[in-house]
Amino acid sequence: MTSPLARLLETRDWLLADGATGTTLFNMGLQSGDAPELWNDEHPDRIRALYQGAVDAGSDIFLTNSFGGTRSRLKLHNAEDRCYELNKRAAELGREVADKAGRPVIVAGSMGPTGEIMAPMGPLTHERAVEMFLEQAKGLRDGGADVLWVETISAPEEYAAAAEACGLAGMDWCGTMSFDTAGRTMMGLTSAGMAEMVEKLPHAPLAYGANCGVGSSDLLRTVLGFRAAGSERPVIAKGNAGIPKYHDGHIHYDGTPELMARYAVMARDAGATIIGGCCGTTPDHLRAMRRALEETPRGTAPTLEQITAELGGFSSGSDGTDDNGPAARERSGRRRTRT
Repeated sequence: MTSPLARLLETRDWLLADGATGTTLFNMGLQSGDAPELWNDEHPDRIRALYQGAVDAGSDIFLTNSFGGTRSRLKLHNAEDRCYELNKRAAELGREVADKAGRPVIVAGSMGPTGEIMAPMGPLTHERAVEMFLEQAKGLRDGGADVLWVETISAPEEYAAAAEACGLAGMDWCGTMSFDTAGRTMMGLTSAGMAEMVEKLPHAPLAYGANCGVGSSDLLRTVLGFRAAGSERPVIAKGNAGIPKYHDGHIHYDGTPELMARYAVMARDAGATIIGGCCGTTPDHLRAMRRALEETPRGTAPTLEQITAELGGFSSGSDGTDDNGPAARERSGRRRTRT
């Protein structure tokens, strides 16, 4: 059976995804170090509000509050045995909101990195990674997610394990990686390398792309890299709302709604089909992005010079595809929450 997202992609030349989970939940009272996934049970009203904010702003797709929902990540909060339950609840709450939207809205089951290092550099085997992702995927599937959404991955081995788990769960999926080290993922993969890897997966994603990273300029350069690699698969662009700055004890992103509106149009013209925001992106940003995508005629792909003029400079002189980026290095077990 064709998934709702696959059907929607057949009828639209762009789709608006959602923004940041962490930014919204922190504004609702989530404390640093807390597990957002526990709120699916403890504060379902706030999670519904999170989802509703994206829908009201015009998003066609929103991600569930399950980014850190693998057993390995929940173990940090003594909640590993609640993996299936918390993921199922995240999707159930999303289903409630989407079904009342009055238009097609896709509930995408978010699956973030395990936080463990894959073999041979670390102890996490492929089999164990598949097992953890599959447990999460089953909860999201059974809760009513339309599609699974693997995000912020750095290691190609972990991406492949998640792909296999999505296949075993019988679900269509999308998958993004984070390119934050001179145009490469933390484990050294370039945009060209990802485009090549995706096409070799036995259970390939409906769409692939980039999220998070270091800024919207860098992310658009990565999107151009995907298209230069020759892939015709739909591309996802979910860039951060500007650059993080520390102010009054909190991290704030300096990207305005106007800047994210320009980013959205440039992402579409660069070749992205699914366009959203990541860290720092609020419903105000999403509304501006939706309006810009609807009102701005499609143009030619932006040049690197146009990107920097509109959105700011790149964080590095290379996007990694010219072999001038850094080599792969060992990954830390840091936690991200799409802030």
